[in-house]
Amino acid sequence: MADYKEALDWLYSTQMFGIKLGLEGITRLLQECGVLYPRARVVHVAGTNGKGSTCAFAESVARAAGYSTGLFTSPHLVEFGERIRVNGQMISQADSARLICRVRSIIEPWEHKPTFFELVLAIAMLYFAEREVDIIILETGMGGRLDATNAVPKDVAVLTPIGMDHTQYLGSTLTEIAAEKAAIISWHRPAVSAPQQPECVRAIHAAAQRMDTDYRIISEECTLPLGLRGPHQRQNAALALAALRALPHFLASEDEIARGLAEVQWPGRFEEIAPRVIMDGAHNPPAIRVLVESWRQAFGEQRARCIYAGSADKALDEVLELLSPIVGEWVLPPVQSPRILPPEEMARKVAAASGAPICTPLSMAEALAELPPYTLICGSFFLLGEAKAHLQQHPDYRKTEQ
Repeated sequence: MADYKEALDWLYSTQMFGIKLGLEGITRLLQECGVLYPRARVVHVAGTNGKGSTCAFAESVARAAGYSTGLFTSPHLVEFGERIRVNGQMISQADSARLICRVRSIIEPWEHKPTFFELVLAIAMLYFAEREVDIIILETGMGGRLDATNAVPKDVAVLTPIGMDHTQYLGSTLTEIAAEKAAIISWHRPAVSAPQQPECVRAIHAAAQRMDTDYRIISEECTLPLGLRGPHQRQNAALALAALRALPHFLASEDEIARGLAEVQWPGRFEEIAPRVIMDGAHNPPAIRVLVESWRQAFGEQRARCIYAGSADKALDEVLELLSPIVGEWVLPPVQSPRILPPEEMARKVAAASGAPICTPLSMAEALAELPPYTLICGSFFLLGEAKAHLQQHPDYRKTEQ
């Protein structure tokens, strides 16, 4: 068996190639792997917020209805295998190592190497083909038109709420960004969308017209009990159900739908990791607005002890202004990622947005030494991943009652 750590180290080393938007390289890679045209039906999800939760609802309902499922998402929080799941189970380390080595051997002679994301997508598609899944659910990495996932033919396109996102790659206006994401709509294949801002609706309509296909705006909310917390999840669940119903020949009973919605699990989305201790990956203004609404619905006017970190390339000033009304104390730990703003710099931004006290612990362990009720761990997925890894290694961490 190939060595998992060695294989993963090689895969991570390909991140040096950075982000290369375009479909030529991934199309070639999927062709050479023999998985460009999957046997399974494909649900393709793009948008700015709610992509992961929508994918999770769709996968859980499809599995409850008796279908074999493949789920591809990013990023992972702790384990690489979180990105690739079959029937809800992460790909094993042995299968990961084996398939990493397989794609490595395929690209060895290539002059222009694929990116990390392209390689992971190829590994996922190989694994889904081996496991003969019935339905594949693909979450875009960034954008849509030139995202690697758009090389895979899809049966239905799904658009979650679109906002200002990755402007250095996707465009400087909401119209431009929406056009990039709406470009996952495929020729004569149905599309469903969450309610959108007017500029986004126009972009989606134009994309659907170009592809000579129909699309639906799903304005209703799901009223069934959900396994994920927060009022916004009702919209995500309704969108996921609409996507599945648009799949050719998809069948599910009301009981199966109810079970799938109730049993869904998705880490880092208003996840209660201990009594009244919430972990959420909200990191841009639209997501923070949803987080604040969810917090108030759950805890009223109670303010949070907020363990926070954010990427320097995000709209941090706006994020902090939106988050501040529910924060009674800020905890700004160091996070091992060059993209994260250092605690000292973050503290200056926080002080400009909030009058609440600020502390900058020297380590993640110090930040998590106590987790009293009404603690909110939020911001970058790098923070969430590091916090989850620490808490898994120290299951006896102290939760203090108030």
